[in-house]
Amino acid sequence: MGGKYRITGNTYPRMRRPRNRQRIVLAGVSAVVALGLAGWGTLQLIDVFTGGDQSATAAGHKRDCPTPTPTPAVPAKALPKPAAIKVNVYNATTTTGLAKAAADELKKRGFTVGEVGNAPEAYDKKVPGPGVLLGAPTAVDGSFAVLGTQLPGTVQKTDTRKTAEVDLILGAKFKAFSTPAEATAAMTALTKPSPAPSSTSCAPTPPKTKNG
Repeated sequence: MGGKYRITGNTYPRMRRPRNRQRIVLAGVSAVVALGLAGWGTLQLIDVFTGGDQSATAAGHKRDCPTPTPTPAVPAKALPKPAAIKVNVYNATTTTGLAKAAADELKKRGFTVGEVGNAPEAYDKKVPGPGVLLGAPTAVDGSFAVLGTQLPGTVQKTDTRKTAEVDLILGAKFKAFSTPAEATAAMTALTKPSPAPSSTSCAPTPPKTKNG
């Protein structure tokens, strides 16, 4: 080779190859991907030892729960007024005049009083509690409930009678009726509409833990 370049000894001038831009771009992309994979792997290791994102898991379970459908409140059954309830008052205790005193008090409270006297032989001195309510099966959800607000703890029994009147047989533990305020509160609780039942129930599934 003549001119400007001369060959001396065993050394030759080396010509640099032109840069390949495509190879440079590919190398850069590969480096970015490698860094991304390394970061993702680090996060996976953190999840293994910490149990992952609990809040995100809980939120995911909540989203799976169906939206509850509102249900209208269940109204309470209509109860008879005290004046519509005829009560026969009988004394099954050894206390004289107890049936009359109880009948007078019920009358003051608006009940219709029928017969007043001693209890029949089947119940005489055989009622250990406050009293017994005896009537037709139709009285269970009506007259019995109303009378029960006046004397809690009574035992309810039914017989084959066809009339709507109810027998109140006073027992050994009878001391007095509930106060008017207590009876009113108990009656209000009976007539208050029942709360609406939930149409759906959904409890979030506890997140699964990873065993290390």
